[in-house]
Amino acid sequence: MTADNRLGTAFAWEQHCCLPLSADCDVAPLDRYRQVGVSYLSVNVGYAPHSLEDSIRVLSSWRQQVRASDSFELVASAEDFAAAQQAGKLVVGFDLEDTNPLGGQISMIETYYDLGVRSMLLTYNGENMAGFGCHAPRDDGLTSFGRDVVDEMNRVGMMVDVSHCGYRTSMEAIERSSAPVIFSHSAMRGVWEHDRNIRDDQVRACAATGGVVGINGVGIFLGDNDASTRAMARHIDYAVHLVGPGHVGIGTDYVFDNDDLERELSRYTQVFPESYRNWDGYKFVAPEQLPELESELCGLGYSAGDVAAIMGGNFLRVAETVWK
Repeated sequence: MTADNRLGTAFAWEQHCCLPLSADCDVAPLDRYRQVGVSYLSVNVGYAPHSLEDSIRVLSSWRQQVRASDSFELVASAEDFAAAQQAGKLVVGFDLEDTNPLGGQISMIETYYDLGVRSMLLTYNGENMAGFGCHAPRDDGLTSFGRDVVDEMNRVGMMVDVSHCGYRTSMEAIERSSAPVIFSHSAMRGVWEHDRNIRDDQVRACAATGGVVGINGVGIFLGDNDASTRAMARHIDYAVHLVGPGHVGIGTDYVFDNDDLERELSRYTQVFPESYRNWDGYKFVAPEQLPELESELCGLGYSAGDVAAIMGGNFLRVAETVWK
């Protein structure tokens, strides 16, 4: 691999990617991020269809694999990143895409945090105990349980994540949180009209907390199933024009196994709208495109400092503020 295949940014952060959610899944493919120079990677360990037991099984297996690898370091504190970088290792943390894996127990938030889960979505597309997703038939905002979840996440130091949430639910969570809030992997509705994409005032509200909007790399949210580097850069540039370069980051939502994704879409029709199943193969911005993205932003006139903030510095700042 030549220098051209690696990021020039000293510290790069990928806030969300997806492996098949099975305890038997091999986490070795995550090394693709290390090879392009990513410093921290968050991997999903459960979403709406999964129970507490499902997610704990996945998390336990993947933690063990990460600890046994010479390429990875299990997330602990933000202060540990420098040592991991010097050792040439990728720090791996975890996220949850829904509050269903809590099993209705607020106390599980601290347990998940202790196991390396550093962010959690309140809802995923539909309705749950905490609130309403972006594809739910209605959105009545945060429930009492949802408010308690936000409070407990703030207490233990887990990032409150409102990607996939309905508009009202996201705005009420942002208002409720006493810590910076993130959209881990969302694209801009002002660039491409899709129910999953977020509005300008959601971006501004997130930034007002000191938070970060991670732009995703999913083709159907960036454009007409367009996972080109330029398409992702357009969404980043739009967000930067709204709130400045200090509140935008990277959360590509890269899926390592498209066949597994197709099975999920077919199996959980109650979670995914019909529009998600009308594509002949999903396209995603791959880890290997991140150096291209860096170059694309430079070509748009971004300074080296602004590019470094977007590629990793902004999420690092939030982690240093929120994690405990």
